[in-house]
Amino acid sequence: MSTQRRVRPGWRSLAGVLGVAGALHLVAPHPYDALIPRRLGAPRPWVYGSGLVEIACAAALVVPRTRRLGALASAALFVGVFPGNVTMASRALRSSRASGRTKAITVARLPLQVPLVAWALDVAGQAEPARGAAS
Repeated sequence: MSTQRRVRPGWRSLAGVLGVAGALHLVAPHPYDALIPRRLGAPRPWVYGSGLVEIACAAALVVPRTRRLGALASAALFVGVFPGNVTMASRALRSSRASGRTKAITVARLPLQVPLVAWALDVAGQAEPARGAAS
């Protein structure tokens, strides 16, 4: 009986996803503006800020000493941006200008937050505790 070990995406892939997403927030922010609920005011500072947080999480994942914290921060980030994803989907569904494809994509991405959170928590669980942390 062969036992194959299932390969899970680890910290490198998560750092790559976050780094690319963060960079896109900074160099091409317009598509992300629709994620920001109107009650928060002008979207661009929020878009830039979330991009910087994604890059910071990616950087924390790269350093073994901060990997666990970076992974936990990434999980929190994925939970924190979920209302923005709901906002974007809601606006797309109500819009007569949004294509059927756009509507489908914005709705389909909502359940994807769950595996992203699980991925980040998995990376946190695999990470070494920070030096000096209580055992």
